[in-house]
Amino acid sequence: MLTTPQAMAILLIQHLDTVATFDESDRTWRNAAILIRDGRVAWVGPQSELPGHFQDANEVIDGTGLVAIPGLVNTHHHMFQSLTRALPQVQDAELFSWLRGLYPVWTRLSPDMIHCSTQVAMAELLLSGCTTSSDHLYLFPNGIRLDECIEAAREIGMRFVATRGSMSVGVSAGGLPPDDLVEPEDEILADCQRLIARYHDPNHGAMTQIALAPCSPFSVSRDLMRLSAELARRHGVRLHTHLAENDHDLAYSLERFGRTPAQYAEDLGWVGPDVWHAHCVKLDEPGMALFAATGTGVAHCPCSNMRLASGIAPIRRMLDLGVPVGLGVDGSASNDSAQMLGETRQAMLLARMRAALAAPSTGNGATVYACDEAPRAMTARQALRLATRGGAEVLGRGHDLGRIAPGYCADLACFDLRTIAMAGAAVHDPVASLVFCAPANARHTIVNGKVVVRDGRLVTLDCPRLVERHNRFARALVE
Repeated sequence: MLTTPQAMAILLIQHLDTVATFDESDRTWRNAAILIRDGRVAWVGPQSELPGHFQDANEVIDGTGLVAIPGLVNTHHHMFQSLTRALPQVQDAELFSWLRGLYPVWTRLSPDMIHCSTQVAMAELLLSGCTTSSDHLYLFPNGIRLDECIEAAREIGMRFVATRGSMSVGVSAGGLPPDDLVEPEDEILADCQRLIARYHDPNHGAMTQIALAPCSPFSVSRDLMRLSAELARRHGVRLHTHLAENDHDLAYSLERFGRTPAQYAEDLGWVGPDVWHAHCVKLDEPGMALFAATGTGVAHCPCSNMRLASGIAPIRRMLDLGVPVGLGVDGSASNDSAQMLGETRQAMLLARMRAALAAPSTGNGATVYACDEAPRAMTARQALRLATRGGAEVLGRGHDLGRIAPGYCADLACFDLRTIAMAGAAVHDPVASLVFCAPANARHTIVNGKVVVRDGRLVTLDCPRLVERHNRFARALVE
């Protein structure tokens, strides 16, 4: 039986004020256009050089007054936590106390709550110009499965790295979580294998991928860490966990294992280009050198690290050594926001503050002022690179995400330069204004060549109804 070929989907965005490609040459075009064909970037460049066949476009978007950048990439999140953000009893707690306060609440999570909270988190990300996100779900009470998160992502239209988290060492065995929130390790590994077989797509342009993510050194055994790494490498999927997040985390590793967090990771096979660790605030110099030598990635979560007073991660030093670094908003109960440009801005500001605090007061017989050198510790474009190309590389997607370049996935965000918040700045440097000015939501967000946010509105779901349902769940969870 003969079938009629489907028409090629072609989208043209033209007359853009600025396009920051973050490609190999880091090109920025003014008065530019982007041609998208079947979910891939087909052409990008000056409007005056637009190829003649653009007349075949199925849809044309007027980019007047807009700046386009690659879709932002979020490398660390706990989307279920949007149900407990701004919870009064943990507003002023550090990491371990914060977790102990929330574990009893999270024991009442349900599959419907996971599906709804995942879509709320993804809606917030898409509206902020984020097109790809990982999520670390490590709690599975009451019949919850990672499948709920994957279905939520497919409905809303987000590119998704779903990490199968786990906790197996409860408080009675010297861990932090309560015993009723941990799982048997054989069941964890069996479910990991099921998810990889059912959902993981290793191909260029994949919309759904699976990673394995035992939660942390204080909630899983060394055996589970080792076996998870072996399973992941047999199936070609990535590995993710929390590491060296704060002083308590560091002390736990030293006291229980006699190893620094980086040494602990190396002992268990948790370094390499297929691994990325969240936070790494307390990663020491040998640890950073190890990560650089092995290509081990870091998800930098500046807002969460400040919210929990964990410290300032040495990101400038990591980058100088060659450690792959991306940005993560972290859970919406430790950041309380999933605004990716806000995270990008904080990454820039924190890097400058760390440089100022670490700078010597004198040198070579002359006074050296930290305020002279510290601003160069992180530029606006460097911060945006972390949020785009950097995140794509950390997730193992540097070959198809993170740039506006021919052959790359058509994931991009357009921001309006004509707002009050951008007045003046957009005239001088449209790209830097995205970081220096108040964090903006996207005018348009495009994922895999499809418009998911149009004129500032999410088009794939009814947001008011979603928020209403989410708030009902949030009340039920704490009541």
